[in-house]
Amino acid sequence: MAKPLMIQEKDDQKIEELKEKLGAKTKIEVVRNALDLLAHQTARDERIARWKQIAQRVSKSSAEVLKEFQPYSRLKRGT
Repeated sequence: MAKPLMIQEKDDQKIEELKEKLGAKTKIEVVRNALDLLAHQTARDERIARWKQIAQRVSKSSAEVLKEFQPYSRLKRGT
């Protein structure tokens, strides 16, 4: 069942402007699009935060492994 939503006048004006720009038929279509976009952005931000955590966890061991292989590198620096 639908639930009423109280919207401030300024927000209603923004929704109307976006409705015109997006070619949306209804205000709720604009709100749904905004909610979908926000959900995707939130999921992306959470994914990036997880990647950063994982990168921090493995960075020390990755640096150690890289040091082990540097003496055997074919790309000698400074020679």
